[in-house]
Amino acid sequence: MRETTNRVTDVTMELPPALRPDARLVDAWCEWLGALATDAEAALSAAIAYRELDGTARDSWLRALEHDAQRLDVPKIALYAPLLAVESEPERRERITAALGPADESFAPRSPARGLQGCAPDGMRVAALITPLYLDFAQVLACGYRPETGFCWVRHDPIVDRRRAPQHGDSVEGIALESTPLKSLIDDLALAVLAHRRSGRELPEALKVFADLFGPTVGGSTPPPPPP
Repeated sequence: MRETTNRVTDVTMELPPALRPDARLVDAWCEWLGALATDAEAALSAAIAYRELDGTARDSWLRALEHDAQRLDVPKIALYAPLLAVESEPERRERITAALGPADESFAPRSPARGLQGCAPDGMRVAALITPLYLDFAQVLACGYRPETGFCWVRHDPIVDRRRAPQHGDSVEGIALESTPLKSLIDDLALAVLAHRRSGRELPEALKVFADLFGPTVGGSTPPPPPP
């Protein structure tokens, strides 16, 4: 499957071949789409290729999926979840969610969301947020932050095999992580999001993908500074 993935990724960096007249590109595109339900490498390449496109090309990709989804024996969640994992534009996210249609229980995530956290010697907190996508796929948000000032760094792995995601006792950036209650971690990260925005700095794109978790602190206008 690696050969197919590599061959088609170069094409998807431009425009989905389903919108082109070349039948060979269409066949390769459909073959690749057929792997998205079972091949983590293909799903990851789809997310990365889509993330690199501008808005017009992303819309073209979605039109291509709408055109080809019915002819493929692939669950819609496998076609759209890799895109949803990296899409941050609200209207396009709504379009993708609508295209997914009703949830199919047989493709539901096989593990719950979970959080990990550790602390560096200088007080910076390091966290990993693992949220399920579908089947055995999950996405990982890893970051270093200070709740009072914002984020030092952010890394987003849009699709990983859940068995390869960080676990209790693993290290990220040299900091050992321990399991932590998910709600308290999200609340902690939401404080960092708010502090980061109040400082006038642009939020890393990866955080915008998780806007549903962090609520209004991610979107909208910059909040006023706290009173003295």
